[in-house]
Amino acid sequence: MPIASSSSGGKDGPSGSSSRNKSRKPQYSNFTQQELPAWKPILTPGWVIAMFTVIAVIFIPLGLVSYFASDRVVEVAYRYDQDCIPQIYSDNAISYIQSVDTDKTCIRKLTIRKQMKAPVYVYYQLDNFYQNHRRYVKSRNDNQLRYKSAERDTENCYPEALTPNNSQPIVPCGLTSWSLFNDTYRFSLRNKDLVISKKNIAWKSDQNKKFGSAVYPKNFQTYGLIGGAKLNESIPLSEQEDLIVWMRTAALPTFRKLYGKIEADLEVNDEIVMVIENNYNTYSFGGKKRLVLSTTTWIGGKNDFLGMAYLIIGGFCLFFAICFIILYVFKPRPRGDPSYLSWNRQPGVLTGY
Repeated sequence: MPIASSSSGGKDGPSGSSSRNKSRKPQYSNFTQQELPAWKPILTPGWVIAMFTVIAVIFIPLGLVSYFASDRVVEVAYRYDQDCIPQIYSDNAISYIQSVDTDKTCIRKLTIRKQMKAPVYVYYQLDNFYQNHRRYVKSRNDNQLRYKSAERDTENCYPEALTPNNSQPIVPCGLTSWSLFNDTYRFSLRNKDLVISKKNIAWKSDQNKKFGSAVYPKNFQTYGLIGGAKLNESIPLSEQEDLIVWMRTAALPTFRKLYGKIEADLEVNDEIVMVIENNYNTYSFGGKKRLVLSTTTWIGGKNDFLGMAYLIIGGFCLFFAICFIILYVFKPRPRGDPSYLSWNRQPGVLTGY
């Protein structure tokens, strides 16, 4: 007598049948089938004219406000890298700037042509200085700047990582900090010194999060280099605002950095006596140095580009809106007219095939 096969073990059993009935197709929904309602705007002449007009109405007044705010900024710039070279060194400025025996003091006078309300910001401007160079930007160690325990962490700081004599770590290490700007400025007006405040010139976020309050300079510019500035070893890095400002690297080869603030008004025809210590070597790479005095408005410093950009975009939108209005009024055409299709305008010609 033949033995009956078990229904639980064959392919035709209940489990096999259910597996065949299961479909791998996703469950039908408007989302999976991309049938959700969508906004499909039709750019009719009215909508196009309205959009251009709205952009023009917003951008033109905003551009005018921005431009006039920038125009109210009073700015005085003085280039001193050439004027502060003695005549005997005019053909060899590099020897002058690299020598420890030459007098770098330069006294010049600057006349104020417009009233400058306090605070008056003092900037130094460098040209042809590529702080955005990949090797320059990477030549630093952020952990060393932030944590005292990472003092010996000088990775990525070559060639300014260790002292050449006893191989002690340099704090802060790297080319970025080593090249710190070291020209100094002193101002006087009517035989009285104008105090340049260096408080609150750096970003608070940089002071609190990027530079440690327990990290102090060590072995920085102490082994005979003629390069950047010195740092006070009794002041933590979080309070060395000149360094913090310098180490926020610039994106372009021409840049300004804040040197300090003068908390006094400067009147028209005031003659400021400037005592400049011309120490920083920009002559070896053809750079330029400028001293800039500037006021600010709600838009910040002088920046005509922003206002001009708004005015140009708004002007173009207004021009196109007027052109479309003229075309719509004098040469209208019905929407959806098939006679404007290319193959209808040229009988016998079927384009695209």
